Amino acid sequence: MQLMEFINHLAMPSMLLAAVLLDRWLGEPRRFHPLVGFGNLARRIENICYGAADAAPTAHYLRGIVAVCALLIPLVALATLLQQLAIFGTLFSIVLLYFAIAPRSLREHAERVANAFSAGDLPGTRRQVSYLVSRDTSQLDESGVARATVESVLENGNDAIFAALFWFVLAGAPGVLLYRLSNTLDAMWGYRNKRYNYFGWAAARLDDVLNFIPSRLTALSYALLGHTSSALRCWRQQAPAWDSPNAGPVMAAGAGALRVQLGGAAIYHGAVEQRPALGCGMAAGAADIARAVRLVQHTLYAWLIVITLGALLLSWYETSHPVRSDPSTSLRTKGIVEEHKSMASVNVGWAVPTMSGRARPTFDSGSSGLGVLPISGWQHA
Repeated sequence: MQLMEFINHLAMPSMLLAAVLLDRWLGEPRRFHPLVGFGNLARRIENICYGAADAAPTAHYLRGIVAVCALLIPLVALATLLQQLAIFGTLFSIVLLYFAIAPRSLREHAERVANAFSAGDLPGTRRQVSYLVSRDTSQLDESGVARATVESVLENGNDAIFAALFWFVLAGAPGVLLYRLSNTLDAMWGYRNKRYNYFGWAAARLDDVLNFIPSRLTALSYALLGHTSSALRCWRQQAPAWDSPNAGPVMAAGAGALRVQLGGAAIYHGAVEQRPALGCGMAAGAADIARAVRLVQHTLYAWLIVITLGALLLSWYETSHPVRSDPSTSLRTKGIVEEHKSMASVNVGWAVPTMSGRARPTFDSGSSGLGVLPISGWQHA
């Protein structure tokens, strides 16, 4: 029994490790990625639900909520059912988590930017970093490319790795699916522009809620594995000024942990956006890309170790402190059983009809009588 409990406690860290190893071995699927298929489905639902472009803001709010629910509820419900299917449910959960995380892909994209830097190919670095960020990269200088890459590595470390691990540990396959699909919808609809300012509100707020705790755990992890005092100071002082409530802590703590400067002006959809400064020390350079990648990798290792140790500690605690029944509860239960037994021994005999013509029951503790009232018929105070 103790061996089975020990194995059950290690099931979660084992599934996490299996998914991470799958990602390390296979990488991100280059064709037929489920999230690409979900994105195509989301665009169809958007076309159906969006309605007239000049509709009232309230209508777009409601249509956005309907679109999010129509996309998420059936898929999360299906994942909940599939997770319950014995061995298949375990395999399904591992594969689903593998699709939800992307540590190898994140590392490879960052390394392509760094390799282009090493080759002195500035246009190549701009092209490679455009696969990581949504800003306009065509006019970036070397410092701008390095800054954009480091920011993306730090932020996507949370979005594409640690938040997914958090929700898998907390709620299994349905949890990680809900998070990853919500994060995808936020990436598609969570823009403050004319089309999505109201329609994308539900997707953006849901992602904010689901990412609130994971982002702060990620920021804390970056701080503990880097320059801790600088990271905590930048997190406390700079994160509140950032537009995103979750990206701010992650990037501020990450920049402080690396002691580099991030943030500043960036071009989005043809407009220059002045963003608050993050971090401290020197401006991010090409060498800091590899440092950011190492920080994310070390954080991943730390999470796996902490989760495994937590499972082992829980197993030890439950083995050392077995649950015992409350003696008073046992005595009360025993008394109820005895009362049932005494009542069950009471037979009901039917006497001669009374003046009203109805038979009057007589109670006898012996074995005589024509019938016995069933125990379920008695009510106890």
